[in-house]
Amino acid sequence: MSEIADRIDDVRREVGTRPPAGAPEDTEGPAGEEVRTVLLARAFDAPPETVWRACTDPERVGRWFLPLGGDLRPGGHYRLEGNAGGEILDCEPPRLLRVSWLFGESPGFGEVELRLAPEPEDGGRTAFELEHIAVVPPGMWDRFGPGAVGVGWDLALLGLDLHLLGRPVGDPAAWQVSDEAREFIARSAERWGAAHRASGAPEDVAASAARETTAFYAPPGPPEDSAETA
Repeated sequence: MSEIADRIDDVRREVGTRPPAGAPEDTEGPAGEEVRTVLLARAFDAPPETVWRACTDPERVGRWFLPLGGDLRPGGHYRLEGNAGGEILDCEPPRLLRVSWLFGESPGFGEVELRLAPEPEDGGRTAFELEHIAVVPPGMWDRFGPGAVGVGWDLALLGLDLHLLGRPVGDPAAWQVSDEAREFIARSAERWGAAHRASGAPEDVAASAARETTAFYAPPGPPEDSAETA
């Protein structure tokens, strides 16, 4: 059992929905479409100012996540290489960052909000919350559930944790196909399946989505060639 895979339970996961856009308590998102939410919460062994810099300094973000560029100020636009981009909607260092989160030029609605606070019991630690809010195509949600984004965020938060500890995994591309990474991904998908069930999803739906998510992030390799016999 790997120490990295054991870190999966450092995170609390929640899955929810918002009312359709246009309802009195929520005016975000395209009219009439349900907004899905996934929340990851954990603590880091570093003060909020340190965690904030790791999440907003482009040079540091590139060490544990993806290359980051753009006009990095409120109202400006950012881009994560090969991934999402959008507008910086709110920025209140070192406690709040809210950005739109969209892929390519596709229309849609998505936001990510990062919230940091000192741990009440220990000012040297940070209470960290990341909430991803989006309208998800029904077919995608039915197949993958919250793990579609949840596993990706688990991997990102693992990278951030190891970065803050000064213990990166080395070559991220090589690690992502390792047995250790596959174990971490499988456990992450299972935990998102549990959060899916806790949100009200039927057992069989949550279990199927967890399996599909695992297969997407860690597809089974080709079978080994059987040895020839004389």
